[in-house]
Amino acid sequence: MSDNTNMNETTSLYHNRELSWLKFNQRVLEQSIDNSIPLFERLKFISIFSNNMDEFFMIRVGSLTDASILTPENRDNKSGMTAAQQLSAIFMDVRELIKKKDEAYKRIAKELDTFGIQHMNMDALNEEQERFLREYFQQEVMPMLAPQIIDKHHPFPFLKNKETYICTQLQTKGDFIKIAIIPVSTGFDRLVFLPFDKEKFVLMEELVLRYCDTIFENYVVVAKTIFRITRNADINVEEAMYDHDMDYRSVMEELVKNRKKLMPIRIEFQGIARPAIVEQLCSKLELTGDRVFFNQTPLDMSFGFSMYSMFEHKTPKELFYPSLLPQLSPDVDIDRPMIPQIMEKDILLSYPFESMKPFINLLVEAAGDPTVMSIKMTLYRVAHESQIVAALIKAAENGKEVHVVVELRARFDEENNIIWSKRLEEAGVNVVYGLGEYKVHSKLLVITRKVGNTISFITQIGTGNYNESTAKLYTDLCLMTAKKEFGEEGNRIFTGILTDSPADNTRHLLAAPVTMKPMILHFIDHEIKLAKEGAPAEITVKINSLTDKDIIDRLINASMAGVKIRMIIRGICCLRAGVPGYTDNIQVISIVGRLLEHSRVYVFGTPERSIMYISSADFMTRNMERRVEVAAPIYDPQLKQRIMDMLHLQFSDNVKAKRLLENGEYALVQNGRPSTDSQIDQYKLAYMRAEKAAVQEKKEEIKPRGKSGFNKFMDKIKSLFK
Repeated sequence: MSDNTNMNETTSLYHNRELSWLKFNQRVLEQSIDNSIPLFERLKFISIFSNNMDEFFMIRVGSLTDASILTPENRDNKSGMTAAQQLSAIFMDVRELIKKKDEAYKRIAKELDTFGIQHMNMDALNEEQERFLREYFQQEVMPMLAPQIIDKHHPFPFLKNKETYICTQLQTKGDFIKIAIIPVSTGFDRLVFLPFDKEKFVLMEELVLRYCDTIFENYVVVAKTIFRITRNADINVEEAMYDHDMDYRSVMEELVKNRKKLMPIRIEFQGIARPAIVEQLCSKLELTGDRVFFNQTPLDMSFGFSMYSMFEHKTPKELFYPSLLPQLSPDVDIDRPMIPQIMEKDILLSYPFESMKPFINLLVEAAGDPTVMSIKMTLYRVAHESQIVAALIKAAENGKEVHVVVELRARFDEENNIIWSKRLEEAGVNVVYGLGEYKVHSKLLVITRKVGNTISFITQIGTGNYNESTAKLYTDLCLMTAKKEFGEEGNRIFTGILTDSPADNTRHLLAAPVTMKPMILHFIDHEIKLAKEGAPAEITVKINSLTDKDIIDRLINASMAGVKIRMIIRGICCLRAGVPGYTDNIQVISIVGRLLEHSRVYVFGTPERSIMYISSADFMTRNMERRVEVAAPIYDPQLKQRIMDMLHLQFSDNVKAKRLLENGEYALVQNGRPSTDSQIDQYKLAYMRAEKAAVQEKKEEIKPRGKSGFNKFMDKIKSLFK
């Protein structure tokens, strides 16, 4: 940063990455206390919040823990905090979030009770309930338990990551105290429903806690508690490669196994735990007191997902979001082959508002098309039952040359990707696992065709994974084009991956780790230049996270020069917006709602001269410098306007959008407009576009009596979106 080096940058212009992420997860949790959201959806948001927190501890806290030991003096380049200082701040914020989570679940449980769905209090059972649960424990549960007393003959057992345990404190006749550990996560259905009232339930760990006294007949149980630990999961792939004389996939299989054995970084207790138990467990696990967290509600909230599925078709519809289905894009004739349609014009799909089916049809079609010579594709996260992988396998079986980059380092999807890589290889697909130290995160497909002596391409660039499941939950964009330049440059990117040399000669596509970041900085600099000359200058960005200091500093300089900057950043934002004289030309909003905002769009310039890209990359150093990423320019004016309309709609959101304040907090957007939920409105538009196209196609058949088909449809969606 050149123009503002005299300012105390550390305290005034940046937010810490980890604390900013916790603010994001707080926004997720806040969905669970929003009374406008159906009750079971609110329960699901608590489960999502808790799952997010687990991953945060396993990766980010795990990484900081390592750093606090190995490089204790190193400081974050934005906040100036050491790893130890960041951990201290994280733990303080997490304790506050746990209190909010506990309160949110208590409120939801109380409301569920009004519908007859009751999480039973084990201390308030009636005689009949007590009898059933005791007998169930003795007959069905106790024979399956494997309790272990800890003494000189029974060493402290290995505790699995995120598994639930009971710890009991036992007293012998000689008043000698020892502890015992009971695992309760393996081999049991966690939800135990009462047979005479199938909507009342307890959790397995609560059941075992209640009746575990009967296990230890020769002891007096003087204390007992529920706990679980979280282990570091930040595996280092590059370092492991130097220590193994084996292929990359075998290294990843070994590392995934080793992840389960890494050092503990957190211990959680449910309810009250005696200090003696806490001290003994911390001593055995080598954990300090600041890593101990107490919850009043269940430690593992994943049962919320199970309950959601269980009650979805049994309880009143108002307890769930109304069903919204992806619509077929009116820009696609589903009855025609996809390749000719893409040869005619660029096609843009917007998930989950529009169906992924046209893209899947493209792959299926390419697998059997005699003019298709090769298919090259990157796979980062795919569905467990993937039609996309099935199409690639079919293409290989049909004799096509198929090259697939399977990124085995996709966090927590490593095992799934290892399985798919084996199946692809067995079918004759050429599978590679990335580009050396660079993780392949791009969403890129190049289909090469030959008709006579003419070579042509179908290229697809997306913002999200090739995953049919998440395409119904994440907002993403998918561009399919026959532009020759895109196909040629896409092939260069694949050649770089296959030859272990990142592409550095693309003119249309931006390709990290070489060309993307310099070009983004160049585009920002161009807006700065125009602003300093007195011309209107604008930047509009939609990403998931902003952490790269070079880009942040350039945006600060742009703001100081008078460039109007608007950003939609769902998660981490390390830039402090609204600082007078520095970032007061920067507006940042975050949208957390029914869908996961996931698309990335970069727009540089005012509407009449703007340059627009869609991309797989966030403005994070890891994306810009340590990953293979692709951004595609949108040249078609109609598609460009369509994407801008989407962005304008999101900036108008005053239901789910929150504005980033100077102090790092977020406040609901208040813009004086009618109630606008941009996600729901995009669904409305998708329904309307699909029906309008269908009515247009069949208008010769529509008879002018009563309401038209279109008007009837409008009545239907009005009731659906009430």
